[in-house]
Amino acid sequence: MQPAERPFPHRRGLIIVATLATAYVASHFFRASNVTIGLDLMRDLAIGPEALGALTGAFFFGFAAMQIPCGFFFDRFGPRYTVVGMLIVACIGGAMFTLAPSWPVLLTGRALMGAGCGVMLIGSMVVISRWFPPDRFSTLTALVLSIGLLGNLAATTPLAWASEAVGWRPVFGAVVMFTALATVAIFLVVRDAPPGHPFLSRKAEPPGEMLKGLIEVLRNPRLKPILALNFCNYACTFTVQGLWGGAFLREVHGLSPIAAGNVLLCAVVAYQAGMLVFGPLDRRLDTRKWIAIGGTSAIILQLAILALFSHPPVWLPVAVIVAMGFFSASSTMVMTHGRGIFPDRLIGRGISTMNTSVMLGVACMQTLSGIIIGAFEPLASGARTEEAYRALFGTLTLVLIVAVAIYSRSQDVKPSEEMRAAGR
Repeated sequence: MQPAERPFPHRRGLIIVATLATAYVASHFFRASNVTIGLDLMRDLAIGPEALGALTGAFFFGFAAMQIPCGFFFDRFGPRYTVVGMLIVACIGGAMFTLAPSWPVLLTGRALMGAGCGVMLIGSMVVISRWFPPDRFSTLTALVLSIGLLGNLAATTPLAWASEAVGWRPVFGAVVMFTALATVAIFLVVRDAPPGHPFLSRKAEPPGEMLKGLIEVLRNPRLKPILALNFCNYACTFTVQGLWGGAFLREVHGLSPIAAGNVLLCAVVAYQAGMLVFGPLDRRLDTRKWIAIGGTSAIILQLAILALFSHPPVWLPVAVIVAMGFFSASSTMVMTHGRGIFPDRLIGRGISTMNTSVMLGVACMQTLSGIIIGAFEPLASGARTEEAYRALFGTLTLVLIVAVAIYSRSQDVKPSEEMRAAGR
């Protein structure tokens, strides 16, 4: 039996994927932490909502900026060396963020954290695509995301509790140390492909050929509608769950920091449950496009509820934010859909291009959200008004409606078609 035909699961491949997923925990913690400590950062550094939005967006601008370069690195040097090198950058950024005496240093550190963490998901996807058959890609990607979401869990109630007990800086210092140890583990454990895989005997492309490959990716006519939903889906849900959801529950509905953290923790648990549900769903329903449309349509409904209802009972926004966590897992299906339109030789550049759109979308939406919230006069206490948050939720609703309309024109990539093409 040829190495590429080894049956699932491949034990060594699972160990490699689990190691990458463990390191991915730090990426999720860094990106989601501002939803819990955002008000503390505003108070400690004397910044407003616009600056907080820019600070949160800086992670994703750094993240997005490294996607295309890392796509080249993955295809030329492989995931192992690329991930290790960029996680060192993330550790440097994390140390700067932890020790930052001012907002500019904090901003620089957060951008470096984003740049360094930007390799984790793509690196995992590239490894999965080479160690496992195509119909397992969605399931294993969902597994990586589910494990990584432990970082989101840590950035909710545990971070709120720890910040009140010792302050946010010591907590971040501990996570930087965890990231450094995970980097060492990746260097020791991860291998780019199984023995006998064509990648290991490849002839390295010269820079000109690699650039032509990127142009080939960008010219793929099937990519554009996928990028539209990629740009908007995660951006809209993360603006609620990764930045303003906690402040909304505290300022509008009077929840304490710990109570708001508990709601966000439940949303992350719901997201993990959603990963387990949506991950294998493409194999069962033999579609990716319509799963993504269905999940995003549910998110549109939930955002519309937050935008339209004034002074609802507190259980309603709590239930909506938790439900949004579950359905936001459908964004994985958009990435899986896009993965299916690229050949193996372009997989690093293809996935990195899609992930660039995801993170640029988040960065732009985080920055825009701060502008929207800041456009409304705060209350005498300094808290933002319900009208400011409803305007934000209404904007997110409209953005997703447009994105789904564009994405609906895409051509589906069915798992059954991929397996036939692979001769399985």
